[in-house]
Amino acid sequence: MRKIAVLTIAAVALTLSACNTVRGVGQDLEAAGQGVQCSVQGTC
Repeated sequence: MRKIAVLTIAAVALTLSACNTVRGVGQDLEAAGQGVQCSVQGTC
């Protein structure tokens, strides 16, 4: 029973850290897209 609890806690921790990583990648891609758009439009 204890092993299941430890594995569950570890899985939850990994899932939460993965969400933060994915959100960070999304923000980086959004910033890159805005930079490209700014360059194309010449509004930088």
